[in-house]
Amino acid sequence: MPPIDRRMMSMLSLAALASPPRASAAERYPSRPIHLIVGFTAGATSDVIARIFAKGAEPVLGQQVVVENKPGAGSSIAAEYVARANKDGYTLFVPALSTLTDEIVNPSRSTRLGRDFSPIARLGNVAIVLIVNPKADVHSVAELIALAKSKPGGVSFASVGAGTLPHLAGVLFAQRAGVELLHVPYPGSPQAVTDLMAGRITMFFAPASSIIGQVAAGKVLALATAADKRCSALPKVPTMAEAGMADFDTSLWLGIVGPAGLPRPIVDKVAAAAQKAMQTPEAASALVKQGYDTHYLGPDQFAAFINSEDKRWTAVARAAGLLSKS
Repeated sequence: MPPIDRRMMSMLSLAALASPPRASAAERYPSRPIHLIVGFTAGATSDVIARIFAKGAEPVLGQQVVVENKPGAGSSIAAEYVARANKDGYTLFVPALSTLTDEIVNPSRSTRLGRDFSPIARLGNVAIVLIVNPKADVHSVAELIALAKSKPGGVSFASVGAGTLPHLAGVLFAQRAGVELLHVPYPGSPQAVTDLMAGRITMFFAPASSIIGQVAAGKVLALATAADKRCSALPKVPTMAEAGMADFDTSLWLGIVGPAGLPRPIVDKVAAAAQKAMQTPEAASALVKQGYDTHYLGPDQFAAFINSEDKRWTAVARAAGLLSKS
């Protein structure tokens, strides 16, 4: 072989030194809009918090965050869509406690929150409120129980799908109260609240964010908050414990995850943006008005939290007779 030209080698070396190292995809992230997938309809709890996050995160990330609603099947349609997406951080999912409870009650689901996703951040909690139709002539939890006992199977309760938190809350309520209720599933909270106001159903364990306006207008009656403390947006509504049913905390948490195997630099960037986005004055004001409390958890803490919640609600579902005891 002919000898390599020394001048050519020198020029190549200088060119290599002059050229900056090429940034990885994770380092360049994000370089285009991010799609945030919500498993429920517009106006539902997950949708509300997703849009608050998106508005606050856009200036931090320097890219548009597009919220997309893919409702149905207890959010499993949205979950499967994101689980199969590219592991590049441009398709993310907003899971809620209802996502986890649906997985527990429906083991045939193809995705599991603790297995098929990369936890990024828990965004916050929203109180769950027991509401009834004012025309039902029920003004307390005790009166609701008495009505249900007088009409076995004649008092209906709404959910946003079998296995979701409102469903488990209704089942648990029936078990604890010793009554028989009729379950009526809906695709989202707005539709359930509409039917409750029309008198087509009697009761609903609803996210505070979806019913604060209707409570204020007297269109629905809030009997109790299913949490360990009163909701800041509904301070006059007693907790379930105050209403006579202790240890009935079904607060709904929400977060952000990506497909399993998402590069850690991307996870950390979105997590940091989430923390900043949910602490802006605008976000704080919007959250309080709609019954949310910010309880941020980073990637590792959120992963551990999901695992603990899985164990907790599996036990609740089994006690409610929704799982086999084997």
